[in-house]
Amino acid sequence: MEKLVIRGGNSLYGKTGVHGSKNAALPILAASVLVDQPCTISGVPKLLDIKVMINILKSLGLEVEQDDDQIKILSSRVISTNVPEELMRKMRSSIFLMGPLLAKYGSVTVSRPGGCAIGSRRIDLHLNGLKALGASIIEVNGFIHCEAKKLKGADIYLDFPSVGATENIMMAACMAEGVTEIINPAREPEIIDLANFINTIGGHIEGAGTDRITIYGKERLTTDKDYINYRVISDRIVAGTLMVGAAMTRGDLILEDVQPNFLMSVISKLKQVGANVIISSNSVRVIGPEFIEKIDRLVTAPYPGFPTDMQPQLMSLLTIANGTSVIKESVFEERFKHVEQLLRMGAKITVDLNLAFIRGVEGLQGSKVIATDLRAGASLVLAGLIADGETEISCIEHIDRGYESVENMFNKIGANIIRK
Repeated sequence: MEKLVIRGGNSLYGKTGVHGSKNAALPILAASVLVDQPCTISGVPKLLDIKVMINILKSLGLEVEQDDDQIKILSSRVISTNVPEELMRKMRSSIFLMGPLLAKYGSVTVSRPGGCAIGSRRIDLHLNGLKALGASIIEVNGFIHCEAKKLKGADIYLDFPSVGATENIMMAACMAEGVTEIINPAREPEIIDLANFINTIGGHIEGAGTDRITIYGKERLTTDKDYINYRVISDRIVAGTLMVGAAMTRGDLILEDVQPNFLMSVISKLKQVGANVIISSNSVRVIGPEFIEKIDRLVTAPYPGFPTDMQPQLMSLLTIANGTSVIKESVFEERFKHVEQLLRMGAKITVDLNLAFIRGVEGLQGSKVIATDLRAGASLVLAGLIADGETEISCIEHIDRGYESVENMFNKIGANIIRK
């Protein structure tokens, strides 16, 4: 098994770009089954989750090619609407195929999806949304079979603004008869990106990014273009990770080709700990403070609140802050698994249910730690950057699910990371 070995003590300096968003690319790739024309999705990162999605699309009959950061869908003709169980279990985002396959082909069979073990991530909101559109759903022995001769538009209220459920409903409703309104949808930037893609391929969605999304169903999605090109947004969580790294290492880092308006909650917290953050139209510069200040209380929340996907990274930062900080995790109940690993490195953290109390220390010590999930792994990489001595991270396949060549990404801005 591969490991990352980090020699701490280097600051992050210079300029760098940020690769495309995994969480935008995956539902957009799922939506490609709706397209009749060939299309190219650009800016797609080379990640394990992306590879799994490509393999799923191929198993369904699509002709897919990957060339650097471009994925070409040369043919979207589907020969099967049964998503292979072994691939479903590798990645939670495979559930996104329910909506588009049901919309275009009238049926889909999936198993319960896999992914990071960070707490309960039920799919009842997905299923209830599809039922509201007219789908019949039967679950037997862990397999979920959905059928609908013709989906019909409906008003759908989400009890929780689930990103995945919002995206699945959007993809199903874009070919439903009539108008669908999603009330209390997720408002994440990735929702906007998916809506923009569906509109590019001939759909009609309004209100993405607000508290009400309206989808005008069409019998067929088509455009007057012979070939469709679309570029996904940059990854705001990767950008946030690099920004926190710059603050932690007292560096001076410029991120280019990013969307600062999608990063405002992270920027706010970095300013709170004392970092100097300079924003332009498509770049962010972070200058780390000499002394990192505590954060009295941080609560994770759906967008535009502070993202749960950035909580572990910010906790790493707060391990060396002046005073005691408090983090409340309100999204996933098992998202403190990185705490045990940070304790190995000398951090002072106490957990009480969904609250973490982080008492800042002068510095961390290099140690052998385990990446228990994707973002926990990212937090350990950041901790390794400031630790005294060498940090060895195992189970890095989790990190590879969300960060393209993480060692190269950090090394080109001053870090010292080796993959073994």
